[in-house]
Amino acid sequence: MFERPQSGERAVLLHAGPDGAPDNSEREEFVELARSAGALIVDQIVSARKQPNARFLIGTGKLNELSESVEQHDAELVISSAALTPSQERNLEKQLQCRVLDRAGLILDIFAQRAQSFEGKLQVELAQLRHLSTRLIRGWTHLERQKGGIGLRGPGETQLETDRRLIGARIRQLNSRLEHVDARRTMNRRNRVRAEVPTVALVGYTNAGKSTLFNALTNADVFVKDQLFATLDPTIRRLQLADGREIVLADTVGFVRDLPHELIAAFRSTLQEAREADLILHLIDASDDDRWQRVRQVNSVLEELGAERIPQIRVYNKIDKLERTPQVTNDRAGSGRAAWISAATGQGIPMLLEAIGERLRRKMLHGIVRLNASQGRLRARLFELGAVLSEEPSEHGGWTLELSMPEADLRRFVKREKLATDILEPLPMPASAAAATWK
Repeated sequence: MFERPQSGERAVLLHAGPDGAPDNSEREEFVELARSAGALIVDQIVSARKQPNARFLIGTGKLNELSESVEQHDAELVISSAALTPSQERNLEKQLQCRVLDRAGLILDIFAQRAQSFEGKLQVELAQLRHLSTRLIRGWTHLERQKGGIGLRGPGETQLETDRRLIGARIRQLNSRLEHVDARRTMNRRNRVRAEVPTVALVGYTNAGKSTLFNALTNADVFVKDQLFATLDPTIRRLQLADGREIVLADTVGFVRDLPHELIAAFRSTLQEAREADLILHLIDASDDDRWQRVRQVNSVLEELGAERIPQIRVYNKIDKLERTPQVTNDRAGSGRAAWISAATGQGIPMLLEAIGERLRRKMLHGIVRLNASQGRLRARLFELGAVLSEEPSEHGGWTLELSMPEADLRRFVKREKLATDILEPLPMPASAAAATWK
């Protein structure tokens, strides 16, 4: 059985996909991912097979070509752009006599290299263990210790079972630690809500320039480099707008196509900043020919997180590469919909700040909420929020409340209490409440 080496960076890239060969942009991104992980790419092989081989993913001819390439270039690693099943990974390693990794494993390795904070390291380890737990299928000789014969009999539990049990115990321990970290993060978020400090989350495809823009807006010192996933750990800073209002700006981890589900699950608490934000700045590389595909992929992840309904400003970055003038385009309501800027040169940033301020002006809602007798806690909470204008008891022991409150606060209240989104029956805004709109 093949014994996995403990190191090795000389890599052969296998470009394969579920529907044939990946296109040029997908291949270029995969090359950048491999380089970001520190791989020395010695060869690249493209497979156009549309029906994956159950044993090896690729056909016999490509397998022979791959084997020859590994031997010719003395490669220590083969990285597949297509997802590999545990059995395919094991079969390829046995056939090629070198380590085999798929795209999900490559991204996990990059995250492991970049995590710096305590929370980030816990999240990466959790994602790696979840990924590894599906691959304990006798791919390594150290898992074969239960044998027959004198002196070789085990204690009744195979090494495979021992590893699976230890991984399960470690996953439970990591989940417990992350719950405590998430509890602190949630408490900080609630304090910001009580203080009426809105949160703006920076999201976007990896390498779109989020950290550069974050530094330009907040004078922070977040690490910036032209590579995928240059920064991983989330950063939060306060920012004062031109009219004196304060906001909290949150820099989140970059997205990428087919982001492994283990990572989305592990980083859910970090990405919660985007889910609970009052406004999302969706950063887009304006110089990228495939930017619309990137936009769809980022929105897909936001939808998976439940953040698709949060207002967005699309920020088209790197206009200095296009020789385009900075500008802000508005929607029908006159609010900023898109901004064209250069985070590196500072072009358009003052206009972006104005657009952020305009979008964060609180839209007040006015309406009726009907509560039954068992919803006294919700009634008390609405009074705590200062949203109740008047109250009348109903015939069956409940209440009819007239409310006036900011739209963002109502959205958070409905989500936290798991209420129907149409709980508020709209009424015309009274003059007194309209005058109280935050400006």
